[in-house]
Amino acid sequence: MSTKKGQSGEEHAAHYLQHRGYSILARNVRLGRGELDIIALRHELLIFVEVKAHKSRESALLALHPDKCSRLQSAAETWLSIHPDYSHLQCRFDLMILTPRIGLPRWVSPRIEHMEDIIR
Repeated sequence: MSTKKGQSGEEHAAHYLQHRGYSILARNVRLGRGELDIIALRHELLIFVEVKAHKSRESALLALHPDKCSRLQSAAETWLSIHPDYSHLQCRFDLMILTPRIGLPRWVSPRIEHMEDIIR
């Protein structure tokens, strides 16, 4: 993510994941046609996390269109080819949606929704 809001969203998402037992392996990895926001490991499961910091849940979901999913899968395959030590692990694609808490000051953390296994 290139915007200040996006970078802040990724920081919140990474912090959220770490507090739930995920190990962050990499962030903001650009490969070919796609970018992987967060690559995490938890219980022998490799997770590619797409982070969407939007004003609404609906706009975040709309941003995850079929072409975006295809680019995520392509980037993940490329990452795995570069890091063969992880190729034996089961993989999953997650989506984290961060939305502002309406009516509260900007310094209040956003609402975080973690959706697991979004691409099959």
